[in-house]
Amino acid sequence: MVRNVSTASAAGCDITVTMHADVADLEAHRAALTGHCYRMLGSSADADDAVQETIVRAWRNLGRFEGRASIRTWLYKIATNVCLDALTEKSRRFRPIEEGPSTDVEHASLETKERTHWLEPIPDVRALPADADPFELASMRQSIRLAFVAALQHLPPRQRAALLLADVLGWSAAETAETIDTTVASVNSALQRARATLAARNADAPSSAELDEEQMEMLDRYVDAFQRYDVDRLVSLVRDDVAFSMPPYSMWLQGPDPIRDWLLGPGAPCRGSRIMRVSANGSPAFAQYRKSEAPGAYHAWALIVLELDGSRIASWTNFLDVETLFPMFGLAMDL
Repeated sequence: MVRNVSTASAAGCDITVTMHADVADLEAHRAALTGHCYRMLGSSADADDAVQETIVRAWRNLGRFEGRASIRTWLYKIATNVCLDALTEKSRRFRPIEEGPSTDVEHASLETKERTHWLEPIPDVRALPADADPFELASMRQSIRLAFVAALQHLPPRQRAALLLADVLGWSAAETAETIDTTVASVNSALQRARATLAARNADAPSSAELDEEQMEMLDRYVDAFQRYDVDRLVSLVRDDVAFSMPPYSMWLQGPDPIRDWLLGPGAPCRGSRIMRVSANGSPAFAQYRKSEAPGAYHAWALIVLELDGSRIASWTNFLDVETLFPMFGLAMDL
């Protein structure tokens, strides 16, 4: 699409600038927009839908794009408002650890809730733009961590939007206010409240954007122990207060001993599983395939996301909605 935009020269004369924009220009920003919508919505599937709606709205309105800001900035504004349209004041995605106290294996309930209730993981490749510079990429990777996105869910939608625009994208209070149709004073107030909420949930706690050598060695031990089903070795890798959960089940376990009991009890059919590394939420992640009845065959069982604290596992989440998640990660359902 070719558009003519009139701008004023220093002498006061009108100069017509020919600008070119087509769908490829819009699609180039899909990964960055998906990451932004994921932070807003807490769902990889919903983020995909929101980005598609953003691209459609932008395409329909290219003729009204005046070029006063970059296409990227313009798309972020559209995407933010698409997400706000989709959210209500009570819109939240949860993790099991926010649903109630931890339990032990003996009293664990296998009550489940709908997919739409739970925070979902997202593939790094869908949320992190390949052309980002290293500093920007590190910041974006940090901002899709499960703990951070879960904390965002505790913010009202406009606070959530204000915080993401200002603190993740680095927009000014004036730009943020224009995007969410409010005042600069309201934005500054919203940011103050949002930052306090995240600080109370330790969502701004530092963590390494890149895995160091010690963490990589620990993950090698995790893979080896999992595939050998050496449960004692597995639980030796976790923090004393580690959280272990399996959405869509509401139950969750805390600490090495309950996890050991689970893996040796209800989780025992996972013995003999195969796992392969994937990239999710800026964190170490694995696709787990459990043994099938047919010899040598395996079927999709869980998408595992680990959150690390140094060289220990602080959170171990098994997402069991493989019918939704494995195709999103480009994973086969059977091996």
